[in-house]
Amino acid sequence: MKTYMANAQTVERKWYVVDATGIPLGRLASKVASILRGKNKPDYTPNVDTGDFVIVINSDKTLLTGKKLEDKYYRYHTGYIGGLKEISYGKLMSERSDLAVYEAVKGMLPKNSLGRQMIKKLRVYKGAEHNHAAQKPEALKLF
Repeated sequence: MKTYMANAQTVERKWYVVDATGIPLGRLASKVASILRGKNKPDYTPNVDTGDFVIVINSDKTLLTGKKLEDKYYRYHTGYIGGLKEISYGKLMSERSDLAVYEAVKGMLPKNSLGRQMIKKLRVYKGAEHNHAAQKPEALKLF
């Protein structure tokens, strides 16, 4: 018996909607990253993007446990000398919670061209509305 190896032409993709209300950020990100990679499918192949599309709604209602809102910082560099910027997660979650969820999921994907391809299948929205009704996404209950 031969081992089945998926390829890009045979992959069937689905759309899922995940409601992030009341779910801790790290747990949400790890589940979403697993779906983007395709690890929830029986035909998972590590070197092929077999994952599905994921829409995350209500990202502003995501939780951070402990004192992470005050102690944890989102850091990035502008590319100029002395251009290191940092924003506390308290401010980031109140202003750009969609970016916080996006970056958390991105950090859990492979750091290569396959990971860059996988992150393009993620859509994050602050509120409960999204504009992907034409794709007929299924509601996915994570916890």
